[in-house]
Amino acid sequence: MRLLLSLVTVLSFSDVLWAQKKADIEEIKRPTGAIAFAKKDNSLECRYLTMIEDGFLRYHVKYTKRDKELENQVIDQHLKKLDPSKIYFTQEDSDKVKDMMKGLFEKTKKNDCDFLVEAQNLLVKRIQERAEFAKKFLGKDYKFDEKTEFTFDPDQKKYPKNADEANDFLKKYIHFQISNYMATDMKLDEAKDRVKKNYELAIKRLNETSIDDLYSGYLDSFARALDPHSSFFSKDVLSDFQIQMSLSLEGIGATLSSENGFTVVEQLVPGGAAAKSGLVEPQDKIIAVGQEKGEMENVIDMDLKDVVKKIRGPKNTKVRLTVLRKAGDGKSRKDITLTRDKVNLEDEAANIHFIDKEVGGQKKKLGIINLPSFYADSKSGGRSAATDLKKLLKQAREQKADGIVLDLSNNGGGSLDDAVRIAGLFFKTGNVVKQSSKTEGREQILEDEDAMVDWSGPLVVLTSRISASASEIVSGTLQDYKRAVIVGGDHTFGKGSVQSVLPIPGDLGAIKVTVGMFFIPGGNSTQHRGVDADVVLPGPYSTDDIGEKSLDYSLPPKKIEAFVSKEAYVAEGAESWKEVKTDWIKNLKEKSSARIEKNTEFKKIIEDLKKSKDKGKVIKVADILKEKDKNEKEKKKKKFSKDEKTKEYLKRQDIQEASQVLLDLIQLQTDKLLSQK
Repeated sequence: MRLLLSLVTVLSFSDVLWAQKKADIEEIKRPTGAIAFAKKDNSLECRYLTMIEDGFLRYHVKYTKRDKELENQVIDQHLKKLDPSKIYFTQEDSDKVKDMMKGLFEKTKKNDCDFLVEAQNLLVKRIQERAEFAKKFLGKDYKFDEKTEFTFDPDQKKYPKNADEANDFLKKYIHFQISNYMATDMKLDEAKDRVKKNYELAIKRLNETSIDDLYSGYLDSFARALDPHSSFFSKDVLSDFQIQMSLSLEGIGATLSSENGFTVVEQLVPGGAAAKSGLVEPQDKIIAVGQEKGEMENVIDMDLKDVVKKIRGPKNTKVRLTVLRKAGDGKSRKDITLTRDKVNLEDEAANIHFIDKEVGGQKKKLGIINLPSFYADSKSGGRSAATDLKKLLKQAREQKADGIVLDLSNNGGGSLDDAVRIAGLFFKTGNVVKQSSKTEGREQILEDEDAMVDWSGPLVVLTSRISASASEIVSGTLQDYKRAVIVGGDHTFGKGSVQSVLPIPGDLGAIKVTVGMFFIPGGNSTQHRGVDADVVLPGPYSTDDIGEKSLDYSLPPKKIEAFVSKEAYVAEGAESWKEVKTDWIKNLKEKSSARIEKNTEFKKIIEDLKKSKDKGKVIKVADILKEKDKNEKEKKKKKFSKDEKTKEYLKRQDIQEASQVLLDLIQLQTDKLLSQK
């Protein structure tokens, strides 16, 4: 059975995890602490933690047992969960939490979870202290300092040595918070009140923490210590996940994550309100949320689940967002209004545009296919990316197109079944991907079985650093078969793993665990390396902080023996296709480089990337205020009609250059044919 929906399967939780009967389990040891933690019905208990950990270890592709390395990684992840921005804890506090958690696996086996309560109580104490300091600092003598600069990225700074150093950093951070509000035309006094209220809300949320929340947080830390894509789903998070996996989403249509206190847009759901608006981009940081009427609420440092609840809402209602976006050597701040809607695959399905170009004095017709995701409706007769693409390639043949650009540059993945079928549209039959499995002890081969070659002509695949998962399987397979030229970012995202979701009995949530790795026909895993472009284009996402290998505890890449199928190749007849030659790639690179050097837009992208690297992770408060006028201009921009969006899409520099590379490829293949006559 092939995997669907972002390479995630939903399975049943093994009875092995629950072999120990409730009657045989020691009664829960009630944790003690300064806070009276609320207890929910059907909530997690300390006695369940070890068994749920066993579930992760039974299925995880790499880890099989608890050891010192894993313990240290769990502690590291839990510290990040408690204080992701390094605002509250000092170095001494960090060391104290590590000491509390030492030997944690032995403690949970003995039904002792007091260390989680102790760590939480320390966090509560520090937040109360920082909140009290913030209140005093924002008193009548407060003076806003727009010259403030500070390093916010926690990976680039250490914990403060003591409370005084922590408060010095907090002063800078408060100036940053004030600037966020003032950039929306808010007066200083009102901005001060808002920031004070944020700290009051932080304390209120802490007081509402349940023991279930503590255990869920710990289990998620355990999961994330295994690899970046394993996680624990509490009941609420599982509910959110099930909504996201559905083809009937109501909201803005975006996948969100939490990073250093910010809510980050990971990817846009094709057909969702965010994608259709053209106003939201991957890696945007949402810093404030408001409903159609009323005030904007700062969501920096707010729990992700609370931010999601504020953004989600019924169809046809409006939600306002304030986002920060990388812009050269600074951040651009934008105020956006979106109308919540159901995701409609009809609006953002695969589509083709035909353009006419001239090469060697002859007119050529090119087909540009935009595939935003590997979508698949599981209902009988439902729509799928592979079925749609097959129809589009038929159109290309009927229109007598001379070549195709397949655009996967904004495609974050989706249905593996469709990825296998789509790769097979461009060759006869053969292997596409192997998936390793710890439980089965061997690789499972997925192959294309459709003997028809739907497109045998010249083919370019456009990718970027955010092309991930299923996109990497298609582009990597076509590259390994020498069937296409890959053009775009230096390499794709590099996610070469598959996850399974296993619901836990008793309505206690679920585990999402990485169960296998993917390999493309050349034998390489797409993990870390992704798929290298044959012809590299400068792109806004080509930064070191975008990609699988930048994530904590990312699994290492592997290589197996190649499994390229001879049956894929067709040497003669109407469906024959030409292998891309090494000397062709060299020729295409040289011609593309010459064009890029003269292209002003590509030059600007290169300069922006260089400025971003030189600047590092320092936030300048003054830069936030400078964006105020730009925001007003953004608001005045009109919305594009469908035809206007198509024109804008085709004007994109990466689309233009990919088309030019395709023309060069057509010319090379034509010259090859002529030389053989």
